[in-house]
Amino acid sequence: MSAVNKPRIARRLAVLPPTFTTAQAREAQLSSRDLSSLVGEGVLDDLSRGVYRRADAPETAHADLLAVCARAPGAVVCGESALALHELIDDIPTAVHIAVPRGSRRPTISYPPTVVAQYSAQTFDLGIEHFEAAPGETIPVYSAARSVVDAMRHRHRIGEPLALSALGRYLRRDSRRGARELQDVARELGALSTIRPAVEAVLA
Repeated sequence: MSAVNKPRIARRLAVLPPTFTTAQAREAQLSSRDLSSLVGEGVLDDLSRGVYRRADAPETAHADLLAVCARAPGAVVCGESALALHELIDDIPTAVHIAVPRGSRRPTISYPPTVVAQYSAQTFDLGIEHFEAAPGETIPVYSAARSVVDAMRHRHRIGEPLALSALGRYLRRDSRRGARELQDVARELGALSTIRPAVEAVLA
């Protein structure tokens, strides 16, 4: 990049958030050539196809989550990724797990590795919270209670030991309130017959 262009590029880059998409860069009048030059110079990190992060942005352990949520803005972090964020499992997920409403377009993201689930549109918004993945940058994620109920509902897919471990850890934090929250969420999702005996067994 020429010295003449650097101040112009710097001004345009300054109006963008730390993590941004090609579309956002275009709105700031940064071309694909500009972005390629900035990546080559180490000013930007290329997180995923069409997603960049400024190299001087605060460090984060959740760059993969930021990248996937930037590419799929209507999705919510779910499953093992949500359980890990809530510190309900020790496993480090090998892929980013996201959910989209059933009937909507299913995003295809090869990198970072991404697993896409489709949840009922009627209950899709139940339990959505916002997690600060980096200073000033949040991503949508299902609450701890919703994540545990989903894990139990889909235990055949994620593995019953993992689901039961998450359930037990959640209840150990506050058994009385935790049991009530799990059953409230399960009732909304039509999964009370699955959750109630599991909770009773853990608390027995």
